[in-house]
Amino acid sequence: MGVVVVIVKDQLEKILYRVNSPTRYIGDEWNAVKKEWTPDKIKVAVAFPDVYEIGMSHLGLKIIYHLLNKQDDIICERTYAPWVDMEEELRKNDIPLFSLESKHEIKDFDILGFTLQYEMSYTNILTMIDLAGLPLHSKDRGEEYPLVIGGGSTVFNPEPLAPFFDLFFIGEAETGIVELVRRYDQYKQRGLNREDILLKLSEIPGVYVPSLYELEYGNEGQVVSIDTVKPGVKERIKKQVVNDLDKSFHPVDFIVPYKSIVHDRAVVEIARGCTRGCRFCAAGISYRPVRERKKDTIVRLADKILTSTGYEELSLVSLSTIDYSGIEDLIKTLATRYEDRRISISLPSLRVDRFSVNLAKEVQRVRKSGLTFAPEAGTQRLRDVINKGVKEEDLYEAVTSAFKEGWSTLKLYFMIGLPTETEEDIAGIVKLAKKVLELGKEIRRSNKKKMKPIKVQVSVSTFIPKPFTPFQWVAMDDKDTIIEKQNYLKKNLRGRGLSFSWNDPDLSILEGIFSRGDRRLASTLEQAWAMGCRFDGWNEHFNMDKWLRAFEKSGVDIDTYLKKRDINEILPWDHIDMGVSKKFLIKEYEAALRGETTEDCRNGYCPGCAVCFNLDAKLELVGADNSENQG
Repeated sequence: MGVVVVIVKDQLEKILYRVNSPTRYIGDEWNAVKKEWTPDKIKVAVAFPDVYEIGMSHLGLKIIYHLLNKQDDIICERTYAPWVDMEEELRKNDIPLFSLESKHEIKDFDILGFTLQYEMSYTNILTMIDLAGLPLHSKDRGEEYPLVIGGGSTVFNPEPLAPFFDLFFIGEAETGIVELVRRYDQYKQRGLNREDILLKLSEIPGVYVPSLYELEYGNEGQVVSIDTVKPGVKERIKKQVVNDLDKSFHPVDFIVPYKSIVHDRAVVEIARGCTRGCRFCAAGISYRPVRERKKDTIVRLADKILTSTGYEELSLVSLSTIDYSGIEDLIKTLATRYEDRRISISLPSLRVDRFSVNLAKEVQRVRKSGLTFAPEAGTQRLRDVINKGVKEEDLYEAVTSAFKEGWSTLKLYFMIGLPTETEEDIAGIVKLAKKVLELGKEIRRSNKKKMKPIKVQVSVSTFIPKPFTPFQWVAMDDKDTIIEKQNYLKKNLRGRGLSFSWNDPDLSILEGIFSRGDRRLASTLEQAWAMGCRFDGWNEHFNMDKWLRAFEKSGVDIDTYLKKRDINEILPWDHIDMGVSKKFLIKEYEAALRGETTEDCRNGYCPGCAVCFNLDAKLELVGADNSENQG
């Protein structure tokens, strides 16, 4: 193995000057963990299927990397998707995909673990498996190849990737990843073959081995059955949940990159889960229940991370940071604690209310950046349909407060294509944006010397139905409809101080197809990859023509995945148990169609999602939550 490492390093030195951003591939960053490769250690490569600067910003990958490296018997190293110029150089020079820490070939590792975070990165997964010298399909890999596993935010419907993975871990990986790695090594040491190892690993709570399940389809393309192929295999795979977030592992020695990354700052996860109940939001369902870290724990973690990394910005992250039960006290404590060191605090999410603006003022006393508010829909009727919990007066009050506090640039975030949407709802986006702009201008006119010109940036994305949401059954807008709505907004969101951004309708449609896809899409994915599709989430590389040819070659009908689903039909992800009952999702879907809202359960009302009812049973399966080490 040592000779191989030397060869890879020598070859890299000859090609790095030819590629864009060579620092993506050199490793040796501050706080990177480099362990001696000895036969007694289990080797795990964690892979992120996008470029280094995006992967390095992903908190989930940081947690797994440092958690595994805290174990004396495990080596964990990183690899990221090479940009297209680097892929070309690797193939041209016959250099295999390698890890950043030791430059070992990926096929030298025992486990290759992918973080699944975005459907439009799936072609990059195939690129990385292929560059590593592994067969694309799980069934073609012998004993000599690493186990290929996946986890992350899109793992709740892993079916389009099923043929390429040996197993998936469903849920929060801190609960079981160490056990999974060690048991795999134990079974290998005992001489079990790959098939028997996968069968044994499937017994671990949260582990889903797709080869142990088969899906049958009907004449109209719908799933008619999901069955296990061997006796004793569990029929449903339960999402695993960290019991006590306060005691759960959180790294403090984050790797500090040489180049700028997307989120180049210290990060503390202060809470997990959300109970606001927005009906379009997959994360709001997937990460229930809400769990919080204690204030003292957060402060201690922040101190250690800032000392270890030297960062000058601290981000407090969760799905809904403003809903942290002691957020005001926490913000004031941290802002006061770090003000003299010129360390700024950032909040990734704001509610549409004055309280959020006041907190933003507190955290941005060091450095002031823009504010973003997300009304999501242009009318109150549609905001009630999606259960957003925002009234028009809330928005006007929040933006008025922001302008008066000195912010001159605000960003408003909306969606088009939401269920029951009408022309009036689209016109409402224009009305709201122009009203916000006028409010800002009025305030500036009375305070000209202190304010820059008012700017309102309107960002509109296309709604995509996601699994495990009340809208998982609805139809998605077709391309012509999306373009028609975008054109209306382009025409009407004009004028000094207004700007409008939108996303590619083809890209949204493709994401919609894979979000609610099944295993038949694997052949389409492989065809598109073979035709050169890479980095599909990047506008400069996305090519819908290739994808359309891939659908044609694989014989897959696009409309099957965009159309409305019957509430009684079997969905491709129905064998995954998220803890939230399907009965609750149906109830919320029907409430949406009636325009009825559902109160946040943190206010004392129980909407009956069943996650708390199922929690005790689930935690009994979780076992230890790897709470050792808070840094």
